[in-house]
Amino acid sequence: MSEITRRTALRGAAGLLAVPALVERANAQSAFDWKRFKGERVEVSLVANPRSTLLFQYHKEFEELTGIRVGAEQIPEQQHRQKFAIEFASGRPSFDVINISLHVNKLQVGRAKWCTDLRPLIADASMTAPDLDMADFGPAAVTYATQADGRLDTLPLDVDHFILYVNKDLVAAKNVAVPQTFDELYTAAKALTDPSKQQYGFVGRGLRNANMTLWSSFLLGTQQRDMIDANRKLITDTPDAVWATQQYARLMRECAPPGANSFNWNECQTTFMQGRAAFWIDGVGYAAPLEDPKRSRVAGKLGYAVVPAGPAHRHSAFFCTGLGISEASQRRGPAWFYIQWVLNKQNQLRMLATGAGAPTRLSAYANEEGLKGSTFPREYFTTLAESIRIARPGLPEIGPVTEFRDTIGSALVNVLGGADATAELKKATDAFRPVLEASEKGA
Repeated sequence: MSEITRRTALRGAAGLLAVPALVERANAQSAFDWKRFKGERVEVSLVANPRSTLLFQYHKEFEELTGIRVGAEQIPEQQHRQKFAIEFASGRPSFDVINISLHVNKLQVGRAKWCTDLRPLIADASMTAPDLDMADFGPAAVTYATQADGRLDTLPLDVDHFILYVNKDLVAAKNVAVPQTFDELYTAAKALTDPSKQQYGFVGRGLRNANMTLWSSFLLGTQQRDMIDANRKLITDTPDAVWATQQYARLMRECAPPGANSFNWNECQTTFMQGRAAFWIDGVGYAAPLEDPKRSRVAGKLGYAVVPAGPAHRHSAFFCTGLGISEASQRRGPAWFYIQWVLNKQNQLRMLATGAGAPTRLSAYANEEGLKGSTFPREYFTTLAESIRIARPGLPEIGPVTEFRDTIGSALVNVLGGADATAELKKATDAFRPVLEASEKGA
């Protein structure tokens, strides 16, 4: 597969930015005023991750720009999903702005109409800053954030592409090449595994539910690629699904540290930061701590590559988050101003340059000057550009996605424990099929 260069990607993004530039000039004389809601307050509920941490650093900038005070919280992902669902269902949520994991909660939020349709606000020149530039957002991300009925009830914040992290020291010590296929990844990881030195060739998510996002990377490499078919039927017990499970399991069983069956991303990140693993497949948003010399033993020694290819395809699984306004909010104006500030070009560039995530605005990738000051190597940006080109959703767009991840994730845990992949996938698929069918019927 031909590698896309950063310069090529940036030239393409720059071309796409020509239309937004015209929009900016056309709206230059709009009636928009950042101080319109001066003295008011907005409550924001965010998932605890590097993107939110970055935003917290600059909240004072928003308050000075608008005169709006920010009350914000960061909550771990699983607890955050439970909290906002309970509060939305109560009819009196404590937040005005909510951070949604679209790959998990899009249909849930959309069907309940918990969030405001943003299209009227976007169309109102007195409420929307001229530089919002909807044409500057990647079309795939906007499509991902749009509900089936056309409502745009969130704006996409970031697209979390899965990539391959490489410990260059461990790889160089045995003259191992960066793997291009999953078979090569297994061979390399096996060669680099030495439990006597607490050194392992691979680390990845094994915890139930969390393991699904890694497993999907293997399935995307098969001819099947999808977890539901064109008729919205579950297909997670096919020969391709079994192959994906076996590839995932042999890496985790034979090349990962003890206890990896219970690892989520944070345990994987810690292991990799300690220099105890040669390869790690996970989201781009976890890169920043790895490059921090005060926290990481592998800082400055990292390699980045696209996820290896399977027998039929090479895809980077992506997962998208968005920001929405509670339909029950009495402060929609301040909430909308906050979302616009979060998604401005400067903040999106900050996200990219600091390694906090992959922004959805194309202008970030075209900002050569802004990226010059980044501490990340060029390989990081070329890997991200290539991952964007081969990106494909890492989870099916269904309502009961958490239950789906739990059910199939339990099967994966059992396989990691030694159970037969074919039998476990069939059992899990049979168990979840009626759940999906009921959801599709609106039950």
